[in-house]
Amino acid sequence: MAAPILSYEGLGLIQGNGWLFRGLDIHVGTRDRLALIGRNGAGKTTLLKLIAGAVDADEGRRTIVPGTHVVLLEQDPKVDGYATLREFALRGPRAPAEHEVDAIADQLGIDLDREAATASGGERRRAAIARALAENPDVLLLDEPTNHLDLSAIEWLEEWLNRFNGAFIVISHDRTFLTRLTKSTLWLDRGGIRRAEIGFGGFEAWMEQAAAEEERAAQRLDAKLKIEEHWLHRGVTARRKRNMGRLEKLHELRAQRAAMQGPQGTAKLQVEADDTKTKVVIDAEHVTKSFGDRVVLKDFSLRVRRGDRIGIVGGNGAGKTTLLRLLTGDLEPDSGRIMRAKTLDGIVIDQQRKLMAPEKRVRDVLADGGDWIEVNGSKKHIHGYLKEFLFDPSIAEARVATLSGGERSRVLLAREFARPSNLLVLDEPTNDLDLETLDLLQEVIGDYAGTVLIVSHDRDFLDRTVTVTLGLDGSGQVDVVPGGYADWVAKRRERSAATKGRTKAVETAPKPKSTKMSYKDQRDLEILPKRIEELEAAIERDEALLADPALYTKDPKRFAALNAQIEQARTEKDAAEERWLALAEMAEA
Repeated sequence: MAAPILSYEGLGLIQGNGWLFRGLDIHVGTRDRLALIGRNGAGKTTLLKLIAGAVDADEGRRTIVPGTHVVLLEQDPKVDGYATLREFALRGPRAPAEHEVDAIADQLGIDLDREAATASGGERRRAAIARALAENPDVLLLDEPTNHLDLSAIEWLEEWLNRFNGAFIVISHDRTFLTRLTKSTLWLDRGGIRRAEIGFGGFEAWMEQAAAEEERAAQRLDAKLKIEEHWLHRGVTARRKRNMGRLEKLHELRAQRAAMQGPQGTAKLQVEADDTKTKVVIDAEHVTKSFGDRVVLKDFSLRVRRGDRIGIVGGNGAGKTTLLRLLTGDLEPDSGRIMRAKTLDGIVIDQQRKLMAPEKRVRDVLADGGDWIEVNGSKKHIHGYLKEFLFDPSIAEARVATLSGGERSRVLLAREFARPSNLLVLDEPTNDLDLETLDLLQEVIGDYAGTVLIVSHDRDFLDRTVTVTLGLDGSGQVDVVPGGYADWVAKRRERSAATKGRTKAVETAPKPKSTKMSYKDQRDLEILPKRIEELEAAIERDEALLADPALYTKDPKRFAALNAQIEQARTEKDAAEERWLALAEMAEA
């Protein structure tokens, strides 16, 4: 490690009735690339704030080289009190230059003149990234930077951090992101911290080795009770070993799917109709869906069998949510047909985590206040079930409001997976989850007997769970690829190479000259901002009407119409924003 520019010695912090951590020694060198790893509740976010100087420690000494600029990118950027995202981005601790903020925002695809109060989580995150990077930090502290970002934005951020001349510490559940970027690892575990000069790619093997050594030491001391206290770590290690078998099974299923794939260019996956184990549960044929002039799906066909795990990927606005809603029956196609098995019974876990009332206890959420919960037809005590989801059983009495974002997500997963179903719909399930919980989620999905539909930007998670990937590029075409995210990327590269080969063959053809902006282009550049504002107002108005809990009962047709209006307005707004950004770049050029 290079000479430290930032150090903490003997760091300790009291939280509640005891020490969250104590006696931590942390040193950050000029070019360190550090992954900060630890389970939910270990104090990772708090530790980043302490390193940044945003929180005062109860004990310990912080040393920093004079002139070192430390920037913290928080997990939930606070934009309250700012009129626009631009105002938020320009008023950082060290006010960044506007042209630098604008340059980064353009590359991230964010309109900084968007009203801050109505900005989505992804828009707030992009604005916060633009502000943090434009401040030219010496030490950059990143708390879940990939949350709410699409794949293109994640890859752009990876490239920027690879070129970054300073040091960074990153908390992330995105294994691919961590593996590509980090060179050293800080493991925050039970109030202590360990450092290894290996990137995240070698972390899991190192962690298991450390846990095995700890267990051997405990056995030598005849400290059986101490081992029992650490059931979590033994359980996670065992899960990883079991997951190796699941990955082998997943590869077998993908091979079977590849064998079922029809001729090149067709999306229908053929199955034996008389085999109940491969019964078709969703059958889409020649489906087309448009919103105004924007074609979201064009001549799309897919046959989904029982037990399939389908991953849906693509950039923001590419149509992932529309495709998900079409497959589940929340939306009807303009043409083509989608048939679903009459016995299909699904549960949906969405990004908003709407089912978690803050005033409820964990016991209330899981078991309606009781001690027992029915899981797949058998009763389990709530304490034992909580252990399966990596909780200390005492958390049963905790209020939802006191849980971290990751713990809330884990409780929701525990609640939903206990319900009987044969279709599971997961919309960005990895947000706010720690790596151990992601292992657990992969295990549960692997053991799930029904069909799973997953929308996610987490590349490693998709590679570990899905049997088929549906890739959307925003043009209306959908790639149907047996395998995970990496298989989809490989197919795109093959297609790109083939296209380049065809282009070389006709290189002698005259190249078209670049054209100036047309009158329509100039007109659209002027009027689109107002149209975007009108669409945002319409979405807000219709969502307020949908908030009436009695609407669905009183007027189900009105309820459905409002949902369709909101979906159409969102799609039109996404298209308008993309068009305006492209025109703005043309005008600047």
